[in-house]
Amino acid sequence: MTAGALIGFGEVRHTRLRPARHAFAYRTFFLMLPMRSLHPSGTPALPRNRAGALSFWDRDHGEGGEDALAWLDGLLHAQGITDATGEAWLHCYPRVLGYTFKPVSFWYCHRADGALRAIVVEVNNTFGERHCYVLDAPAFGRELQAQKAFHVSPFCRVEGRYRFRFLVTPGRERTVARIEHDDDAGPLLCTSVAGRLEPLTRAAVRRALWRHPAMTLMVIARIHWQALRLWARGVPFHRKPPPPDRFVTR
Repeated sequence: MTAGALIGFGEVRHTRLRPARHAFAYRTFFLMLPMRSLHPSGTPALPRNRAGALSFWDRDHGEGGEDALAWLDGLLHAQGITDATGEAWLHCYPRVLGYTFKPVSFWYCHRADGALRAIVVEVNNTFGERHCYVLDAPAFGRELQAQKAFHVSPFCRVEGRYRFRFLVTPGRERTVARIEHDDDAGPLLCTSVAGRLEPLTRAAVRRALWRHPAMTLMVIARIHWQALRLWARGVPFHRKPPPPDRFVTR
C-alpha cells in the first residue's frame, strides 16, 4: 500500500449457522489509514480529532487517549513485539456526522522492511467495553486463531475460538477480513467485511456520504434489529458476564 489514506467501499456479511440459520449482508464503507504517515491533523479529506462530516478521532481506539498510535506501540511492546516499526495500517469505521460505533477494527502492523509483523483485532461491544486480540507472526491468506475471551453478543457464550483470515489482492486494490467463531459443537458464526480500496479524496468522501449518509448510526441500529430477530426466533439469550481481567488476548 502507498502511504496515503484510503477508503474502502464494500459489504459486510454475517451468517449464523445454528440453532436457526440467520444471515444478512449490507453495503458499507470504511477507512484504511497509515497511522505513522497520517498527519496529526488528518488529511484535507479527513479531519483528525476535530469535527467534520467524516472524521477520525484517536480516542475512539485503545484506551481512549489522544494518540492511538502511541497506545498501539505500547501494547505491542508489552507483548514483546518490538520490531513492528514500519507502517501501521488501521482498518476502521470513521465518525459520520460526529457519531461512530466500531464493532471491530484491524491494525496491520509491519516491520521496517514492509513485512507484516502482527495484527491487532480491536473489538467493541454495545456495553461500552473493548478488548484486543493480538495475532503474532501473521500472514495474509493464512488462518490465524485465538480463544474467545470477550462478550460480544447475548446470543453467544464466551467460549470456543475465533478463526481469522485476511486477504489482499496483489495490487492492494481490494481487502477482505473474515472471522469465524467455533464453539464446542463446531462452526457457529461467519462474518466478513470486504471492499475495494481507493485514495481518500474529497470526491470519495462525498460519494460515501451520498450513498450512506447515516452509516455508523445504521451499524448500531442493525445490531439491535438483528438481535430482535434472533430473539423472536427463539435463539437462547445469555446474560452478559464480567469483562475479562486482561485487556489483551494473545
